[in-house]
Amino acid sequence: MNTNTSPASFEHIPNDSFRSPLYMDDYIVVINKPPGLLSVPGRVIKDSCVSRLSERYGEILVIHRLDQDTSGILVFARDKVSLNTVQRQFEAQTTRKVYEAVVKGEINASHGCVNLPIIVDWPNRPLQMISHTDGRYALTRWKNLGLESGNTRVELHPKTGRSHQLRIHMQQIGHPIVGDTLYAGVGAELEPRLCLHARELDIDHPHTGERMEFVLPAEF
Repeated sequence: MNTNTSPASFEHIPNDSFRSPLYMDDYIVVINKPPGLLSVPGRVIKDSCVSRLSERYGEILVIHRLDQDTSGILVFARDKVSLNTVQRQFEAQTTRKVYEAVVKGEINASHGCVNLPIIVDWPNRPLQMISHTDGRYALTRWKNLGLESGNTRVELHPKTGRSHQLRIHMQQIGHPIVGDTLYAGVGAELEPRLCLHARELDIDHPHTGERMEFVLPAEF
């Protein structure tokens, strides 16, 4: 499914995504998550995709999440059966996820793969780190989409879904994501946003079994 939505502003997070979801029925709701908004309520910040959707549509259940600063396609369940059905798809890796990012520096190769295990960096949470002894398996494939003013636009295909996986994997190969204040180092905070976007998501509908394909172009 292709759709066009209003651009998200980092300073003023709009309600457009919640008034007009990308898709909604009695079982699931799919939105364009704006950057800067939590997927679920935090300990301090309560405003989130879940809270906004619940105010409008009643019970909303969390299937998966995107980082606060990441934009793009996010799907929620509206009942427990749908929740369990779609979550099993993510666990079995039968979903298809594609992200788009702009990373620092010029990558000359056309494609590549990063296979580095990830574990939470407990003293520095929410940061993650690479650990070949205690980390969990994490695999990301990437494709070069072209050079842009000294940086590189890439397509990212995560096989696994570890926290901060795409951010730390790109940082580990020397090309952190533009605007990544956790992993890109000094100067990242001067960028208008994190240039990471969940562009495509394919799932099987939890009730009909129909394959659903969502596509949402990046807004950076």
